Amino acid sequence: MTDQTYCDRLVQDTPFLTGHGRLSEQQVDRIILQLNRYYPQILTNKEAEKFRNPKASLRVRLCDLLSHLQQSGERDCQEFYRALYIHAQPLHSRLPSRHALQNSDCTELDSGSQSGELSDRGPMSFLAGLGLAVGLALLLYCYPPDPKGLPGTRRVLGFSPVIIDRHVSRYLLAFLADDLGGL
Repeated sequence: MTDQTYCDRLVQDTPFLTGHGRLSEQQVDRIILQLNRYYPQILTNKEAEKFRNPKASLRVRLCDLLSHLQQSGERDCQEFYRALYIHAQPLHSRLPSRHALQNSDCTELDSGSQSGELSDRGPMSFLAGLGLAVGLALLLYCYPPDPKGLPGTRRVLGFSPVIIDRHVSRYLLAFLADDLGGL
């Protein structure tokens, strides 16, 4: 994964965000108000008034806000992204920096999935193995082995409830309850 900071992401996303028609005036005002009201240490009242000035064009105000946040530091840029997510979620999901992060995450996952694959046999092989295990458990339950013939069988069955689901383990423990003293 890339070590891209929020400030780096903001530099990368600035041309996209300042493009024509990306953010409406209401969305920019909401973002500025959130940064001012919830985080007054990010934008003071005077700065918020400057960035909300209707006399300046929206693009100029947005460029000024983004450059101010880049100069302010990492936490301020992170809070901007949080406010952007809250007030313009569809735009937030289309940011160029998000696509770059998602693509880098996907390539890392793809390279690791080749060596980490367990089986490609599918659900039928799992069900066949499960059926075999249940069949053997029922066989041992219906026809208990001769204690003289296979002395280790009860020990193996004694540890099987640790592996098998709790519903099945009740029946196995009930079956072994009379002979557990011999372990």
